Amino acid sequence: MIKYDVANIPIVDLANKIIVAAVKLGASDIHFDPIEDGIKIRMRVDGNLRDHTIIPKEFERNLVTRIKLISMMNITENRLPQDGAIKGRIDDMDLDMRVSVLPTNEGEKVVIRILDYSRSLRGITSLGFSRKNYKKLMKMMAIPNGIILVTGATGSGKSTTTYCMLQELNKEDTNIITVEDPIEMNIEGVNQVQVNSEIGLTFASVLRSILRQDPNIILIGEIRDSETAQIAVRASITGHLVLSTIHTNNSLSTIERLLDMDVERYLLSSALSGIISQKLARTLCPHCRKLRNTTPFEKQVFKEMIGKDVVEVYEPGKCDQCMNGYHGRIAVHEVLVINEDLRDAINNPNLKKEDLRELVYDNNNVITMLQDGLEKVLDGFTTFEEIYKMIEIEDALDNQVNLILQLARQQEQDDEKEEIKNKKETISNE
Repeated sequence: MIKYDVANIPIVDLANKIIVAAVKLGASDIHFDPIEDGIKIRMRVDGNLRDHTIIPKEFERNLVTRIKLISMMNITENRLPQDGAIKGRIDDMDLDMRVSVLPTNEGEKVVIRILDYSRSLRGITSLGFSRKNYKKLMKMMAIPNGIILVTGATGSGKSTTTYCMLQELNKEDTNIITVEDPIEMNIEGVNQVQVNSEIGLTFASVLRSILRQDPNIILIGEIRDSETAQIAVRASITGHLVLSTIHTNNSLSTIERLLDMDVERYLLSSALSGIISQKLARTLCPHCRKLRNTTPFEKQVFKEMIGKDVVEVYEPGKCDQCMNGYHGRIAVHEVLVINEDLRDAINNPNLKKEDLRELVYDNNNVITMLQDGLEKVLDGFTTFEEIYKMIEIEDALDNQVNLILQLARQQEQDDEKEEIKNKKETISNE
């Protein structure tokens, strides 16, 4: 951990030094955790929290007050949670950050989210889509109406993906309006609306007004409730392309979540264009990664999930250009384009979950996140351990086996029916 000479550094400079250190490390978040002896500062780098320093108790109050001050928060309020933002120039760096303060039993915990728009500005090709998934995404975005959903957990890069899509769609002849809470990135040529529920400016109320603004494309920051989901779906079937995010793990659970939100089946089946599910895996450092032999379990997974015999994969090394063999993160995707069979299935209230799963994951409709992740392991972008950590491989293997068994049983039933039919034809001919 780093030690700061806090007794001789002005509190303004101390706060700036901590923020600058986080930016230089490539951290996504800075955590100020109050403890008995002071305040522990941790930084989230490549998805993992790392201890940075501990500030003594006598400087804790001043440091938290300084952060609240530059975040435009009420510095006299320490009993309620507060949210703020820092936009400005620190140490010749233009920074945009979101700040959250939460009262705890040891004091106020502060988390600063550092927003990095560099990848959003580089476009869709920088997001790590495989060739097949990229073609599917372009196909979805070419449809002039419908709803495209980007799904994943908090911090999985959903906003980056949606902003990249907006950059691609932002043309001279299109009217794009966004509804966000908060607006995370200002885009030239796009009309962006900040939600303010305290005065009644909610997602639902703004959406109703947007439809009278002659939009071609609408971005909804997040679908959080039934009302927003229903209005978004209705907007998409009236000739608008709607982009939004939702907290689900994969394509199948996204469809189920929307149905649970009381979106009418006939509307959802006609409105939904596609679903992009994603998670983030740490990227191997290209300077120190090294090959190793695969284990029997890894060989089984590669063979059953992507049909390849793999004898070697990369593992992390160690060098002065990375942290424990990793540098940065890459997205692992699952991209589903809704076809006519899936539309009919969504519209069928009697369809079982197992049958819907078979339609989604059979007939090469979708490359699962596990399959996409394993391909990225083969290409040397990440490790098998990273994919194993974020995706339930055993469940995926069980589902694959169950699907194979279901198809085999279906084939047996079809063969039996064909045999009975042939017998009947033979008897009738005799």
